[in-house]
Amino acid sequence: MSPGAMSPGATSPGATSTALDAGLDRHRRELHVHCYRMLASYEEAEDAVQETYLRAWRSRDTFDGEHLRAWLYRIATNVCLDLARARSRRVPELHSFAEVGWLSPYPDTLLDGIASGEDEPEGFAVARETIELAFLAALQVLPPRQRAAFLAREVLSLSAAETAQLIGTSVAAANSALQRARETMRRHLPSHRDDWAAREPGTAERALLDRFIDAHQRCDAAAAIAAAAEDIRITMPPQPMCFEGLAMVAPLLERAFGPDRDGDWRLLPTGVNRMPAAASYLRRPGDTVFRGFKLDVLRVEGDAIAEITTFGPSLFGVLGLPVELAEYPLSPRRAGRGPRTP
Repeated sequence: MSPGAMSPGATSPGATSTALDAGLDRHRRELHVHCYRMLASYEEAEDAVQETYLRAWRSRDTFDGEHLRAWLYRIATNVCLDLARARSRRVPELHSFAEVGWLSPYPDTLLDGIASGEDEPEGFAVARETIELAFLAALQVLPPRQRAAFLAREVLSLSAAETAQLIGTSVAAANSALQRARETMRRHLPSHRDDWAAREPGTAERALLDRFIDAHQRCDAAAAIAAAAEDIRITMPPQPMCFEGLAMVAPLLERAFGPDRDGDWRLLPTGVNRMPAAASYLRRPGDTVFRGFKLDVLRVEGDAIAEITTFGPSLFGVLGLPVELAEYPLSPRRAGRGPRTP
């Protein structure tokens, strides 16, 4: 099911207002995800959805009363194109997430809240979308209009005609943009992915997340290194730093866990972008509580952690996580065994 025909007509003001009032809230979350894919930023997606609703209300007389979802998608796409042009942000060549300084995570709990049935258009969009960080970062290599065309065809499954109308161009131009976008995405997606479908974290990923959490809470650098791939990569958007390989990563772990560390760690498991993640809390010397410090998102290959993307704690609230901890949260394997000291 696609978002629907793309030709708004006219209807009575009363019917238009009623349809908008009834439909805007229903489509808010999937529009937010669409804007997030376009902009790769949770916060900017929030702004884009607000602007979408303002533009929709101001132009409600052009709404035909039947194809609300399609009409909103077109407005949201134009909002994102305007924002992308205004910010003039694009990654010429993607080597790591460090080059996408505006990249931010998207909570799995919010993705779970969108309808998932095949007969629901909202669920169709989310079930088909690709939301992993690698996909989001690769999208940022595309010029904004190519990005919109690619998402329209590959994620929303629009026809060529619908895609052309969505981005305000001819069918031929939309097809050309799509072809160029496909070639660019194939060059920049990681080699470990042979498709663009999102995956649920598997047993191996959850086990590695447990090991990651356990190593941090025990301040065990050797255990953390043992869970990592030889060519592991760590990035910390918006910081431009990129650490590649155990030779570069091991000193970071020794510093974080050694005798000169900044404090003690407690971690909570969570999930973002359909990837395993851990929220880290740091208790500095002399403090009485563990305070929100960072969010580590793990990409797993085989039986090792291949990549860690570290974000700040700004989305802890959206993730339903506390900003500080007074107790010792336990890893899933230690539930019911009582607290422990590092």
